[in-house]
Amino acid sequence: MILCCGEALIDMIAEPTVSGAQGFVPHSGGAVFNTAIALGRLGAGVGLLTGLSTDMFGQQLAGALQESHVESSHLIRSDRPTTLAFVKLQDGHATYSFVDENTAGRMLQPEDMPDHLPAATALYFGGISLAVEPCADAYASLLGQHGADRAVMLDPNIRPGFIKDQTRYRTRLNRMIAQADIVKVSDEDLDWIIPGPETHAEKVPQLLQAGPSVVIVTRGGDGASGYLTDGSEVSVPVKSVQVVDTVGAGDTFNAGVLAALDAAGHLTKPALRALPPEALRAALTKGAEVAAITVSRAGANPPWAHELQD
Repeated sequence: MILCCGEALIDMIAEPTVSGAQGFVPHSGGAVFNTAIALGRLGAGVGLLTGLSTDMFGQQLAGALQESHVESSHLIRSDRPTTLAFVKLQDGHATYSFVDENTAGRMLQPEDMPDHLPAATALYFGGISLAVEPCADAYASLLGQHGADRAVMLDPNIRPGFIKDQTRYRTRLNRMIAQADIVKVSDEDLDWIIPGPETHAEKVPQLLQAGPSVVIVTRGGDGASGYLTDGSEVSVPVKSVQVVDTVGAGDTFNAGVLAALDAAGHLTKPALRALPPEALRAALTKGAEVAAITVSRAGANPPWAHELQD
């Protein structure tokens, strides 16, 4: 089972009401939640570890997990509120305003993390949960405790507005990168992690030297590239579709990559260290295929496996 570790929240998306004024409709979301949902719909064995409220929005999130076949035994329930993200869409691109103080997800502590993960064969970390405290320290602790003998994928999805103490954040993130087998970054993430005038081609080897076996760089409409420690590089284009919005695109891409590697038997530490370039290309292609369907329809609505076979 791939255990996705990080936030589940409610995207409050603006829509016109019957009076013509703008209202906000609650949609289940969150970067790590979206990846778990996408994996479940693709048929991968997947669970979610997150702090989840018992309020009405937490019940909505729990129901969405069940509908998409995401295992829920690692949900950490509390009566704290659910994180809300108010979303404004313009030309298909999203900007966010978060209400996240004292929430069920954010207030997770290292001592809340499970001592044993017998069913988890791989771990996935990402999203705003890596930036906001105390939950960022909780997830870092979980990785330190359970990451040594499981494949680990990390997508920092850096949002500078969430980073209150850059030194603390960089120290924690660099430690997690060193423990990860796959690190996926956008081109903007890469420039934030490794600031300076060097080209991306010069920065990727530095990221690989930090510990990962695979680095994936996404470039929006210019596609994605994957890099291995032996110097191999593969690239795939984005699929040409009519973009409705980009909410959840990167999260769904990650799910496609993980699902492809898992199905091919490559989602282990030894297999990733020896990953052939053609296997990486196949995983990136799957990620691009899944993400293309997500951006072609409103909201973070990943496809089911049967949609890829049509």
